[in-house]
Amino acid sequence: MLYVTCAIIEHENKILICQRSERMKLPLKWEFPGGKVESGESKEDCLKREIWEELGLEIEVGVALTAVEHRYSELSLCLYPFLCKPTGGSLAIAEHAQAIWVDKSELQNYDWAEADVPIVNEIMQLWS
Repeated sequence: MLYVTCAIIEHENKILICQRSERMKLPLKWEFPGGKVESGESKEDCLKREIWEELGLEIEVGVALTAVEHRYSELSLCLYPFLCKPTGGSLAIAEHAQAIWVDKSELQNYDWAEADVPIVNEIMQLWS
């Protein structure tokens, strides 16, 4: 099982979402940014590192949402989502096809990676 964190980065009532590049697994699917937890690393430290490496943003990691276990054909993962706030840096995309700020009400309009769908649903419930 792969252990992965993801950030629901909220700023001015919008949330940052990322589209996977054509070279990544699940090409062009949308996801919340994050990455694999390294050995000996806390989930929060992982998330701060990954967001800095992938997006050039510094974040404050807040409340954890419900973890999601999902099985894709080639791998199983446990995804740990956290509500986050940007605290510095400037958005610079390193790996994704694009990263955009969207209104919370628009989240369900995107073609999400399957593991991210329960997180989208939880966010919609939290902010409805």
